[in-house]
Amino acid sequence: MAEPAALHPVQLYVYDLSKGMARRLSPVMLGKQLEGIWHTSIIVHKDEFFFGSGGISSCAPGGTLLGPPDLVVDLGNTEVTEELFLEYLSSLGESMFRSESYNIFEHNCNTFSNEVAQFLTGRKIPSYITDLPSEVLATPFGQALRPLLDTIQIQAPGGNAFSRHNGQS
Repeated sequence: MAEPAALHPVQLYVYDLSKGMARRLSPVMLGKQLEGIWHTSIIVHKDEFFFGSGGISSCAPGGTLLGPPDLVVDLGNTEVTEELFLEYLSSLGESMFRSESYNIFEHNCNTFSNEVAQFLTGRKIPSYITDLPSEVLATPFGQALRPLLDTIQIQAPGGNAFSRHNGQS
C-alpha cells in the first residue's frame, strides 16, 4: 500500500500597502469605499513567495519591510512537494511572471498569488483582492490616474529574487 502524501499548509498573507489610507480617502477620491490596497504573497514550505517588478521573490514569512501581514488567510493544504513547487516557480519565473511582465493593474502580486494558490490547493484567493484593480479603473479618478499608475513598478522591499538555486538542491 502506498504511503499517504505529506500535507503542507498554504497561507495567503495580505498586506494593505496604503496602511489604512485607502479606507479613509477612497470615498472622497473614488466615490466608493476601498478597504485597502492589497499586496499578497503565498506562504508554503516555510517561505513567503511574491511577485513584483523585480520578478518572483522569496523571504522568511513576514520578512519583507512591510512587516507582519494585516490578514492571514488559510488556503488549505497541498501535497505538492517543495522540490516540485520550486520547479514550478522556476518555470513561472521564466514564462508568465518575468519581471518585465509586471503591471500594477493586470499582472501583479495578486495575479501571482491567485495562480500559485490554484496550483497548490485548487482554490482561488478572495475576489475582493483580485477585483480591486477593475474597481479602481471603473471610477473616473481611476481612469484619469491610469497613465501615471501604469508606469509604477512595485516590489515589496526585503525579499530575495527567487532562483531555483536559492540554497535549494
